[in-house]
Amino acid sequence: MAAVPHLLWWVLLWLSCECYGWYFTFVQGFVYLFLLYVQGFTPKQMVNPWKTYVKLSAVLMGSHGLTKGSLAFLNYPAQLMFKSTKVLPVMIMGAFIPGLRRKYPAHEYISAVLLVVGLILFTLADAHSSPNFSVIGVIMVSGALVMDSFLGNLQEAIFTMNPETTQTEMLFCSTLMGLPFLIPPMIFTGELFRAWASCSKHPYVYGVLVFEAMATFIGQVSVLSLIALFGAATTAMVTTARKAVTLLLSYLIFTKPMTEQHGTGLLLIAMGITMKLLPADSKPHQRASASSANAKSSQHTSTAHEITQLENAGQDEEKNPLV
Repeated sequence: MAAVPHLLWWVLLWLSCECYGWYFTFVQGFVYLFLLYVQGFTPKQMVNPWKTYVKLSAVLMGSHGLTKGSLAFLNYPAQLMFKSTKVLPVMIMGAFIPGLRRKYPAHEYISAVLLVVGLILFTLADAHSSPNFSVIGVIMVSGALVMDSFLGNLQEAIFTMNPETTQTEMLFCSTLMGLPFLIPPMIFTGELFRAWASCSKHPYVYGVLVFEAMATFIGQVSVLSLIALFGAATTAMVTTARKAVTLLLSYLIFTKPMTEQHGTGLLLIAMGITMKLLPADSKPHQRASASSANAKSSQHTSTAHEITQLENAGQDEEKNPLV
């Protein structure tokens, strides 16, 4: 049994070195479709037309492919630093998505900045060597960030415009329609043939890909549920905070030494999360609007009462002219 974790470690190391991002995303897409089929989802249960998912599918597959492919040119700490800034472009892009036009209060932007800066400091302190900022890797992960900023907001817009949309429908349709978008980059870069030849020599790699796809499938459904309930920006902050918790647990489990930079990063992360949990300062506005509404209603009531009295007085004069 001890040989199994050892084998998985070497397989994952080999995957990270080869890093056929488009091909691995392509294989995992079929695993998603199989898992959704096992759950009993069929296209007959759709409530949105297919064209709704065209743009979403292209952005989804592009984001996954660029994220996985960037590991061939960037080490994990460098990629994590870039991906941890996702919450900021998601919040900015929310103001430009049709059907959403999301705007956030100032304290939420400050909260996002604190969370991002804290995670970057923590990640830099965790890196034992300087991150490898390859130009190709930076371009790829930057492209993934741009697509992520569209992705979450597009998903939230679909949930908002049609509340009957389910998470399984969105994942099924976006995956099914997104798989053809992966074929051109795989053929253009030659990755399809290299990955097929390399994985054919090591068939157990597909077992690892299936295992990873099953794990990420649960994560995808959970993320879609968060977007449907709380919105894209809050979901991005949750996933960013999850990265910080993962790093912190690695220190608690493996008892690695923590430096002052780690402490500073954790403090900023805690401040960002706390500020996010604070309620928006909307009570004074609500009270002011309520008082103005009450004043207007009282004015309307007094005016109506005066009109009624005048009408009654006029009727009394017609009945009794001597009065």
